[in-house]
Amino acid sequence: MYPDLSYLFHDLFGTSVDNWTSIFKTFGLMLALAFVACAFLLKSELKRKEEDGLLKPFKAKKIEGEVPTLNETLMNGVILGILASKIPVIIHSFDRFKADPASVLFSGEGHWWIGILIIIGLFAYRYFKYKDTDKPKEVEVLVHPYQKTMDIIFMAAISGVVGSKLFSIFENLDSFFADPIGQLFSGSGLTIYGGVILAFIVVYRFVSKNGIKPIYMMDIAAMGILLGYGIGRIGCQLAGDGDWGIEAAMQPSWWFLPDWLWSFSYPRNVANDGILLSSCDPEAYKATFEGAKMAIEQHCQTACGMRYCHELIPKVYPTPIWETIVSLLGFGLLWMLRKRIKIAGMLFFIYMIYNGLERFLVEFVRVNEHYNFLGFYWSQAQFISIAFIIIGVIGVVYLSRKSPGWELEEK
Repeated sequence: MYPDLSYLFHDLFGTSVDNWTSIFKTFGLMLALAFVACAFLLKSELKRKEEDGLLKPFKAKKIEGEVPTLNETLMNGVILGILASKIPVIIHSFDRFKADPASVLFSGEGHWWIGILIIIGLFAYRYFKYKDTDKPKEVEVLVHPYQKTMDIIFMAAISGVVGSKLFSIFENLDSFFADPIGQLFSGSGLTIYGGVILAFIVVYRFVSKNGIKPIYMMDIAAMGILLGYGIGRIGCQLAGDGDWGIEAAMQPSWWFLPDWLWSFSYPRNVANDGILLSSCDPEAYKATFEGAKMAIEQHCQTACGMRYCHELIPKVYPTPIWETIVSLLGFGLLWMLRKRIKIAGMLFFIYMIYNGLERFLVEFVRVNEHYNFLGFYWSQAQFISIAFIIIGVIGVVYLSRKSPGWELEEK
């Protein structure tokens, strides 16, 4: 498939694989697209709820003429300085950067004198720009909820990735202790429920402090999570990052959809799992292992002319694309109901039931670690899914009883 753009462009235009475009990883691009889509959704829904009178602008204090503090200047200088000092290293070791950007960005390598000059330059800029500035004053401004869109998306993105990584580490402690730095900064190994839970807590606190009723934010988040998850799973499918299913059964005679929706081999998957591609020379590949200790991507590069040279045989269930389809259908359902269901919070609890059922069922055919708890041999996601379903049912029942007259708006 397409672990990065170089493999996509190779199939489209015949360009070489693993060229400079390989720094653009497919999964990362789809993750970014997911957040962009969620930002548009969030802004439009916040505007709509304000127009409907459900949300109102709130007053906030703002400092005019505020001068950046010494600590802020130093922090900005350190961040910019580190990034700038890495540029010569990236240029000099571009092949290594293409293969594993994190190993370069988070290494001790760098032209640190560049960073020191940037820090000095920022302090000089601060002095000359603000030396004649009047004393800052506090003013009161009116803030519309939709103006907080990027703050909410940023906080959801950071906390979502951190939560996903923490849950993944907890689920794979052996791999973490074997390679802590590699596991922390790897783009793979993200557990969606960890991201959802931590992002919910962080965003809930943020909107509560900024004049936005969390119950309305929860309904918007329900749609946003399904939309973002569906787009993100496209990245998993394209990259072949290991989030696939178990070995697929024989395709039934009644199957009328494309074959790849039943089973898929994930050629050139980014995890480099499976057997060698038929286009590779198995003897040359074997010889590289006998000659040197290298990462498997380097063996692929040496023997096959590409970093990713494996596919899954026998084929497996393409669960990422299944989840994309189900998630986007769920988003479409909530989108149609968003103006018809009048009770705030109901969409969110419907989402919890829907998502819990979807994830619980798909886990039976996904490759995942399973645990024996109270006689149930399930994955971590399945236990969390059951909790989601229970909370969702309780929420729906509670809200419907609290407002027994709730109905769908007549067409």
